[in-house]
Amino acid sequence: MSKKLAGLIVLGLASATPAFAAGQAEAKGFVEDSALNVLLRNAYINRDYKGGRHDSGEWGQGAIANFESGFTKGTIGFGVDAFAAYAVRLDGSRDRAGNWGIDFFKQDSTGMPEKDVAKGGASLKLRFSNTVLAYGDLRPNLPVLSHDNSRLLPESFTGTMLTSTEIEGLEFNAGTFHAQSRKSDEGRDSGGLKGIDVIGASYKFNDALSGAFYASDVEDVLKRQYLNVNYVLPIASNSLTFDFNGYRTKQDADFQPGKSRIWSLASTYATGPHAFTLAYQRNNGNVDYNYGFYQSEGWVGDGGGSIWLANSYWSDFNAADEQSCQVAYAVDFSQYGIPGLSYRIAYVRGHDIDVGTTTDGKEHELFNQLSYKVQSGPAKDLNVRLRASTLRVSDNARAYNTSGNEVRIFLDYPFSVF
Repeated sequence: MSKKLAGLIVLGLASATPAFAAGQAEAKGFVEDSALNVLLRNAYINRDYKGGRHDSGEWGQGAIANFESGFTKGTIGFGVDAFAAYAVRLDGSRDRAGNWGIDFFKQDSTGMPEKDVAKGGASLKLRFSNTVLAYGDLRPNLPVLSHDNSRLLPESFTGTMLTSTEIEGLEFNAGTFHAQSRKSDEGRDSGGLKGIDVIGASYKFNDALSGAFYASDVEDVLKRQYLNVNYVLPIASNSLTFDFNGYRTKQDADFQPGKSRIWSLASTYATGPHAFTLAYQRNNGNVDYNYGFYQSEGWVGDGGGSIWLANSYWSDFNAADEQSCQVAYAVDFSQYGIPGLSYRIAYVRGHDIDVGTTTDGKEHELFNQLSYKVQSGPAKDLNVRLRASTLRVSDNARAYNTSGNEVRIFLDYPFSVF
């Protein structure tokens, strides 16, 4: 597939027509359009498991600096992007660390989590019209390859990515990657990725209708396709949004032979500061929807965020044959005199979980998240997120998931250096 992707990348560059867009024509220069932004993140996750499993938790302080240069002037512009990240462990003992679902700091050979993590990366980029070709350490955000930025430090991938927006409303992406840097450890390929190719596009048909289709080929692991259709129906001053997301996956025999066809349909009615959501999700397949983590640990390695489905919270409700329903409510307190404050609560119930020994496993989760973003003053843009989940899994489905209570506290403080 890499040879095909290389051909598509060349075709994308060759077909880029300045008549459609003036991205490169408006370049101000390498230095003039440069920006350096820093994110300070304090993160804490604690999981109180039931049924005899050891509790786990980690706490750390991180700093992530992101540099983006502008493009040099001319028909083809050149630029450089770079990032540096450092995190120090504040808590997380030997017997509480090592949970792959938290993964702040990798454990050493004795089982102790590392005291700190330092990592960085850079990429070269060139732009012709509104088409950008980048090579190096990247953090893709595609439904079939989405880097995980939901923990202390983000993960990254090394490879080549083409992004083209030559046609209004259309974004085309194609890439090939050969290394993955895990969230919790140093090293460009600490995740042990063999290779992954991705291709796809998203298109906005009009203000109400948009869609996307993507495909990936994870070497010796799986082949996957993704489809999205989103429609917004205006109702007076309110709106009703329908969002369909679906994945079709065929896993390789050397990994775990099987097929998964998982999809979700969510409808959200928004009126003023309130939003009400109903969602249904189903996995038609004989294996779980597997994604993320690292190939060095026996997982897929396609990014911890590669599950763009409605019912993904602490549990993803992605077991073989599982069906799940969600009801959720969200409110923005800006209209009540507290700008920056929001709250979301969701309840998801899943059933028909197939773990081999039973096809009648069940689980349910109650999710709560309170968020506040400071609007002004010295701490402007400081974001505080308090999240709590209660997950209960039937005894006959413990091979798939574990009951427990989870708490997450994140403080993100972004600021611009220049």
